[in-house]
Amino acid sequence: MSHLSSSASELTVGELSKRSGVPASALRFYERQGLIHSRRTNGNQRRYSREVLRRVAFIRVSQRLGISLAAIRCALKLLPDGQAPTTEEWASISHYWQVDLNARIAKLEGLRDRLAECIGCGCMSLGTCELANPDDVAAKHGPGAFRL
Repeated sequence: MSHLSSSASELTVGELSKRSGVPASALRFYERQGLIHSRRTNGNQRRYSREVLRRVAFIRVSQRLGISLAAIRCALKLLPDGQAPTTEEWASISHYWQVDLNARIAKLEGLRDRLAECIGCGCMSLGTCELANPDDVAAKHGPGAFRL
């Protein structure tokens, strides 16, 4: 007995869930968010093309990297619908994620390096502490209500 649905190129939500390791409820959520797509049978059942397996894997890995669903959705819009993306298309998105991750790593390393001195000083002041109040644009104008 085959584990695939009636069409060898399509998967039911249960089959996609089993193959991807992602709960069916999460798959339906991904679909509502526009991250994956299905077609409906005459009986109103979802059918996913096999290429959706790669998209689901991509979504899960991206989430583990801390990438927002909005950013994942934007990246997936760059890929062709209804067919498996090429190696080059996946590589392009991977490069973008690497740039994003490197930027976040650099920011986290900077925070880590300032953490001991900031907490060590004991001030934790919104007026002077870069960790408690990062990128304080208003501080350069001095105290008081300058926007009025």
